[in-house]
Amino acid sequence: MTKLLIHKPALFFHALILSLSVAWSGYAVAETLSFVQCVNMALQQNPDLIGSQALVSQAAAGLRQAKGNRVPTLTASEDVVGTNDALTAFGLKLSERQATFNNFGAGQFTGPSALGIAPANLNNPGFVHNFDTRLEILAPVYTGGMIEGGIKQARANVEAAQQGNISARQHVIFQVLQAYEGVHAARAFVGVTQQAETAARSLLAMMNNMLKNGTVVKSDLLLAQVRLQDVRVQRLQAQDALDGALEQLHILLGVPFDHPLDVGEWAEIKPVSAPIQTLRQTALENNPGILALRKQTQAEAAKVDMARAAWQPQVGLMLRQDWNDAQMGLGASSYTIGGSVSWVAFDGGVTHAKVDQAQASKNETQARLTQAEAGLAYQVDEAVRKANEAEKQLAEREAALSQIEEAVSLVNKRYANGLTTITEQLDAQAQLDKARADVVSARYALVVQRANLKLALGQLDPNAL
Repeated sequence: MTKLLIHKPALFFHALILSLSVAWSGYAVAETLSFVQCVNMALQQNPDLIGSQALVSQAAAGLRQAKGNRVPTLTASEDVVGTNDALTAFGLKLSERQATFNNFGAGQFTGPSALGIAPANLNNPGFVHNFDTRLEILAPVYTGGMIEGGIKQARANVEAAQQGNISARQHVIFQVLQAYEGVHAARAFVGVTQQAETAARSLLAMMNNMLKNGTVVKSDLLLAQVRLQDVRVQRLQAQDALDGALEQLHILLGVPFDHPLDVGEWAEIKPVSAPIQTLRQTALENNPGILALRKQTQAEAAKVDMARAAWQPQVGLMLRQDWNDAQMGLGASSYTIGGSVSWVAFDGGVTHAKVDQAQASKNETQARLTQAEAGLAYQVDEAVRKANEAEKQLAEREAALSQIEEAVSLVNKRYANGLTTITEQLDAQAQLDKARADVVSARYALVVQRANLKLALGQLDPNAL
């Protein structure tokens, strides 16, 4: 299949190609996506986000499980037993409400003289069947805070997972931005090298004419040829960089490499204007990574409370309904009500060790949080500095480009009139190429650094950039 990639066609040419692609399915037109479209596609298909969303679901299931521990449990069971054990068999007959005087061997009792006789029916009851149908309710009354601690821990884990998912989403948005703008930057570099190659070809043609007229020496022509070869190599490198940037975008979007893609306009990232102290505070309040760590710290604190609950008494209530019968069915009915209180008096220091372990885990998480908060403040400061620097550099690079373009035009005229050397002419052209590349780099850096600041602030939303 032949594939036609459309980058920046004129409106008429674009319409013509679209018409041809409909009429002839042998051509595949590159799908042009805006930055927001790229982000939306990545958020739906990126494997990292699928994993973080699974963690949210896992934590939510843990919360439901923790809440379920404070609700009474109802179990239904059917126990079937058969035995000729005398004691058990007689008990089963009692449970079935089937015991008779004859089960005691009453027929063998003839008076006081028979007191020494072992009753046959009592000692050898035969094989007895029993079907016990049971409903049982177990209800926790007091657990010393263990259930409440479990719910707090599970709820904090859910909130931490949710913030972690938000953080993952914003990092994916940032990665998509880098790739998306990387395509623009790489394509701009391709354009720079194409302009440089056009200029080098023009210079070489001029050298040939001037050499024929005897106004330059052959060494000038050779230098012009070397210049053209260098520029061709640079163009190939720039094209490779463009292909790599498009492939990276394919990976982030979860799109097969054989599906042609193109990018829309450059993403516009508005600057953030606020005092640095305000930005730091905003980041500490909104950064999802920091918020996730805070929730993890809360979960660890709840884990400490759960460990300490083992020192408290555990109180429970039991309600049970039984139906006993010699065959399957709801025969003799009976119910049981009971309660239990247990208190660990000595466990060899096991509970104390669990509390120490939970406390140490909490301290470790708190230390990571403190370190992350300090690092976030530095990240905000660094992003502000780099964004301001990139903004100034872009303005300077654009001004320098305007100046060098005028300078190159003058140098070319001077060289054509024999007033300067080929070295100065090539040097001027090289400076022009560099100035054009510098503008592209500065524009890319400005967009990325502004986005990096919004990432630190927890405000990287593609719909509000």
